[in-house]
Amino acid sequence: MTSFIQEQLLGMKWLNDLIGRFLLDVGFDTSTPLGGSVQFFLYDTIKITSLLIFLIFCVSFIQSFFPPERSRRMMGKFHGLSANIAGAALGTVTPFCSCSSIPIFIGFTRAGLPLSTTFSFLISSPMVDLGSLVLLSAIFGAKVAFVYVLLGLAIAVLGGAFIERLHMEDQIADFIRNSENVAESESRSLTFKERAVYAKDQAVSTFKNVFPYIVIGVGIGSVIHNWIPARWIQSLLGSHNPFGVLWATLVGIPMYADVFGTIPVAEALLSKGALLGSVISLTMAVTTLSLPSLVLLRKAVKPKLLGVFIGICTVGILLVGYCFNVFQYWFL
Repeated sequence: MTSFIQEQLLGMKWLNDLIGRFLLDVGFDTSTPLGGSVQFFLYDTIKITSLLIFLIFCVSFIQSFFPPERSRRMMGKFHGLSANIAGAALGTVTPFCSCSSIPIFIGFTRAGLPLSTTFSFLISSPMVDLGSLVLLSAIFGAKVAFVYVLLGLAIAVLGGAFIERLHMEDQIADFIRNSENVAESESRSLTFKERAVYAKDQAVSTFKNVFPYIVIGVGIGSVIHNWIPARWIQSLLGSHNPFGVLWATLVGIPMYADVFGTIPVAEALLSKGALLGSVISLTMAVTTLSLPSLVLLRKAVKPKLLGVFIGICTVGILLVGYCFNVFQYWFL
């Protein structure tokens, strides 16, 4: 049963076989680089897009029960480490990219929530959302996905706790600290139909924004998978290069994508001999520390706090990467 869920339901191996037979019927030899690239591109694009639409709909439906004002009130009931855990947990059911998480972070900060709680949310939201859990399960297996999410949440909780120790409240941008905290009234309860319509609208909107990155990511993945020699990947990100995790993290930071656009690249790199920890670090760096999101975050926090945030995430990503490399034999 587990194998069926992993390979056929999440992994959609039946779809890969179907596309392979179709390409053979129309004259493509899938054993060649060109044919293999076309098969990889069609299979991963359809698979990831299908998972994306399903996940966004489900997560948005859940989100409809937790409007911002309710989330703020709920998190305001927690204190200390439990508040960091609550912030990190809330991040798992919020938007899938760091740029869309930052406005929520600003709202939480304006509402008077502790800085440690809001940063735990800010770290976990793009790094360990439910989309990454399901998609990583589909590509790398349930063990990898579970440990990835667990370690990501640990980074978010410990990172928020560390920021609390530094007492950096004065490093929040003045326009946020000096804004009035206007209490919001609880929105009325939505009907099932209204929640479904909201979830559908969110799925359509997210699909329109994310699909170009899926196409780009899958395109890059298909080139890596079928055209780049394995020895090149192994020399950069394989077991003989102890700096592979570091290179993958540094390469990932300037990029902008979400987990749906990054996973195909990671999948292709792994198939070419890259270590699991290196591709996990690449995924985390792209989704958490992309350059556009850091530019946007700079508007909300001052340089010192931004530097601390980058440092915490980078160290955490490196530790996670090396952890996966050490125990790769257990995961795969």
